[in-house]
Amino acid sequence: MAVAASTSMAATAVLMHRLPATKPAAGFFPLPQRPSLSSTPFNQLKECRRSSQLLVKASSSDESSIDANELFSDLKEKWDAVENKTTVIIYGGGAVVAVWLASILIGAVNSVPLLPKIMELVGLGYTGWFVYRYLLFKQSRKELATDIEAIKKKIAGSE
Repeated sequence: MAVAASTSMAATAVLMHRLPATKPAAGFFPLPQRPSLSSTPFNQLKECRRSSQLLVKASSSDESSIDANELFSDLKEKWDAVENKTTVIIYGGGAVVAVWLASILIGAVNSVPLLPKIMELVGLGYTGWFVYRYLLFKQSRKELATDIEAIKKKIAGSE
């Protein structure tokens, strides 16, 4: 029993021994530093091209610039034109909560083994069916266009 205890203590002492941080032990040399990815010639060339692309792009007129004051004044006018501000705030908050809950649900589904792959297969199957049903033939494309127009009219309230 005493031998086993001394053996485990010796092993612990050997495992706990650390080399001093100031100078390396004989035979142990630190590995050379790898060059960072941004210093490789390929990345330097890519950065050079990116900056030259940014320099080449120029606007021919001053109309395309966006004025922040104009943007805020337009938003303020539109907000003042809204009659039911509480409803807009409630709908906006509900949309934020719905996106948050959807991200939680997607994270939970993604953590289940095999379920994400099955969902991908279902999505691919539905996409294939949709392409065959609505996009492959001219008559079915016309049918899809009329269905979309009918839905637009229902949403806009003109029907």
